[in-house]
Amino acid sequence: MGFAFSTATSNATIPLSIETLDKKMGISKKISSFTIPLGATINMDGTAIMQGVAVVFVAQAFQITLTPVDYLTVIATATIASIGTAGVPSVGLITLSMVFASVGLPVEGIGLIMGIDRLLDMTRTAVNITGDAVCTTIVAHQDKMIDHNVFNTPEQELNLEM
Repeated sequence: MGFAFSTATSNATIPLSIETLDKKMGISKKISSFTIPLGATINMDGTAIMQGVAVVFVAQAFQITLTPVDYLTVIATATIASIGTAGVPSVGLITLSMVFASVGLPVEGIGLIMGIDRLLDMTRTAVNITGDAVCTTIVAHQDKMIDHNVFNTPEQELNLEM
């Protein structure tokens, strides 16, 4: 999470995520080498959350009332937009314009967010890769591809050289 936070890119964390899941969690590389790159490509839940919050913020800033249908539209659009989002820094601002347009918000509202987007981007990247790791752990558990001895060993007892 620290590496993802500092780089703000899901793609850069792929090798470290796979290695960490193997060495610290006991997750088979057969599983993580498939699910982590896939998650870095399509599982951008942090981005979808940020876009929903940004819509509410900008709507309030411009004193625009959103209807329940607008909120459902934002949920659908943000989810779809986040699936196609590249794992590079600040790309969420590009797809945010599509989400704004779906409910009639002025695209100029993105300017209110741009000043703090780097911090938001770092946070949503950490959320994205954490979700990928959790999903990988669930899949590995279902497929019985977890070394429970490693999984249950306290971190200080692990002999790690990364």
